[in-house]
Amino acid sequence: MSDRPWLQRYDEGVPHSIDYPEVPLFYFLEESARKYPDAPCTIFKGAKISFREMNELTDRFAAGLASLGVKKGDRVGIFVPNTPQFVIAYYGALKAGAIVVATNPLYTPREIEHQVNDSGIEVMVVMSNFYNTVKSVQPKTGIRKLIVTNIKETLPPVTAFLFTLLKEKKAGFRVTLGEGDVWMQDLLNQFKPEDRPKVEVGPDDIAVFQYSGGTTGVSKGAIALHRNLVANTLQIRYWMVNAKDGEEVVLMAIPLYHVYGMVAGMSFAMSTGASLVMVPNARDIKDDLDNLQKYRCTIFPGVPTLYNAINNWPDVVAGKYDLGSIKACISGSAPLLRETKEKFESLTGGKVFEGYGLSEAPTATHCNPLMGENRTGSIGLPLPDVDARIISLDDGVTVLPPGEVGELVIKGPQVFKGYHNMPTETKNALRDGWLYTGDIARMDDDGYFYIVDRKKELIKPGGFQVWPREVEEVIAAHPKVLEVGVAGVPDPKRGETVKAWVVLKPGETATVDELRAYCKEQMAAYKVPTEIEFRDELPKTTVGKILRRELVRQHKEKTAS
Repeated sequence: MSDRPWLQRYDEGVPHSIDYPEVPLFYFLEESARKYPDAPCTIFKGAKISFREMNELTDRFAAGLASLGVKKGDRVGIFVPNTPQFVIAYYGALKAGAIVVATNPLYTPREIEHQVNDSGIEVMVVMSNFYNTVKSVQPKTGIRKLIVTNIKETLPPVTAFLFTLLKEKKAGFRVTLGEGDVWMQDLLNQFKPEDRPKVEVGPDDIAVFQYSGGTTGVSKGAIALHRNLVANTLQIRYWMVNAKDGEEVVLMAIPLYHVYGMVAGMSFAMSTGASLVMVPNARDIKDDLDNLQKYRCTIFPGVPTLYNAINNWPDVVAGKYDLGSIKACISGSAPLLRETKEKFESLTGGKVFEGYGLSEAPTATHCNPLMGENRTGSIGLPLPDVDARIISLDDGVTVLPPGEVGELVIKGPQVFKGYHNMPTETKNALRDGWLYTGDIARMDDDGYFYIVDRKKELIKPGGFQVWPREVEEVIAAHPKVLEVGVAGVPDPKRGETVKAWVVLKPGETATVDELRAYCKEQMAAYKVPTEIEFRDELPKTTVGKILRRELVRQHKEKTAS
C-alpha cells in the first residue's frame, strides 16, 4: 500500500505538485491590478476600491512608511479590524520590506504590551477607536510612532457624513493625536505610487510574525517567509477547482489578523482577482447575511460556530434570505459537526468542506475535496506538496499504519521557519524537516485524516483516556443542544473527571439527567460527563474556537470560592 494514498483521491484539476513562482507575497495584488484593474478589490459598506487603486494605495503607503524610517526587516504592527485599511497597511508594509505583525483589536493593554515587545514593533497602524488603548501602552514598549486611521475614511460619502454626525464621537473614533503620530490619510496624500521605496523583497525574506492566540500557553510568534505564504495561497487556489479568476466574491468575515483569514480569505482573493466584502465583526450575523445577499458572495471561509449561528438565525430559517450564490465554504479553526454542515448546505446549496491548519503552516495543510468525496468528521486530504504521517505517541518516531491514533506530523512548502526568539520551542516543533503539530489524529486506508484531539487536552478519569471532541460530538447531536464544550476538571476521587458546558437552542429546556441518559446510550460509562453545566454562551476566540481552558479556569474559580 502506498504511504501517500491520498494522491489517488484528489479532484480532477487538483495537481499533486505545484510550480511555485519565486516571488514576494504582494505579487498577487500586482498581478490582479494588471489583469483586473477596474474590478473591485474591496467592498466596504458599499464603497469600492479597485485593484488598480489598491495597488497604488499600497505603493503610496510603502513610501509613507519609508519616510517614517521603516527599513527592510522592521516590524510594522496592524491593530485594525476587517476594513480596506487593513489591506492597505498589510501590503504597503510588505512592499516596504517590513515584517507584518497583525494584532487582535480586542486585545487588552497587557496582551498588546507582550506582543509588541516580543516582536519588536516600532511603528503601528491603529484604528482610531483603539488609539487611546494603544497609546496608554506605548511608554512600556518600543513603539515610536502610531499611524492612525478612522473607519469613515473608506466609507461612501453619505455614510461617512452620517457616521460623523451620529456615531463618531460616541463610538470613540474621534481622537486627538499625540505629538509625532500621523493620520494614515495624511500620510497617503503626501506620496505618489512612483515614490515607493526601491527595496529588494524576495521569497526567503520574512513576511509575517503570526502569534498564536495563547489558548494553549504563552503566545508564540510563528515566522512565515514570503515563500511560505505564496505556497499556501496557491495550494488553496488549486484546491478550489470551481473558482474562476476575476469572477469570485469573498465574504471576508473571519478576522484578517489571523492567518486563516489572511491566507484563505485575503491572499486567496488577491491570487484570483476576487472581490473582498469586508465585515469588521463576524458575530454581527445580520451584517454577514446582508452582505452575503447584497453582493452575491460565492466564497465564504468561516468557522463552525458562524455557520451554526446562520443555520439558527430566525430570518434564515424563515426563508427571508437568498443565499444561493454561495459555491464554497472552507470551514476551519474547530471541528465541523455533521448537523452543522448538512443544514447549512440545505439552506444555501453551497458546499461546506472541512479543512485543517495551524499558524505554523501558516494556515492550511489539509482539506476535504471541493467536488470529490467529503467525509464528515474528517479534515480531508493533504494539500498539494504536503506529506503527512501519524507518529507514535510513545516514542515520537515510529510511523503508524492506517487506523491507529498518534500525533500528526507534516512536511510541506508552507511550513514556517520557526518561532521568534524561542529556539527550544522551535526544536520541539521542527524535527528532521517535519512539523510536529501537537494534534492527535488518525488516517484511514484512503488517506483521509481525522483529528482526535489536542495532546494537552486529553482527559484521564481514573486512568482511562477520554478525548473531549468525541464527547462534544455526541452531545452536539442531541436535538436540543446548540453548542457544547467538554474538558477535564479536578476530581478528588478520580483525579480528573469529564465536564460538559452546554448551550441549548432558543426555547428549549433540558435537564442534566436527560443529557447524561442520552450520553450513556452513545458512549462508555467512563466518557459520560459527571458534571453538566448549562450556559447562555461559551467563551470563544475571535475565530470561533471554544476556549476549553477558559471553561476549566472558570470552573476552578467557582469551586474555590
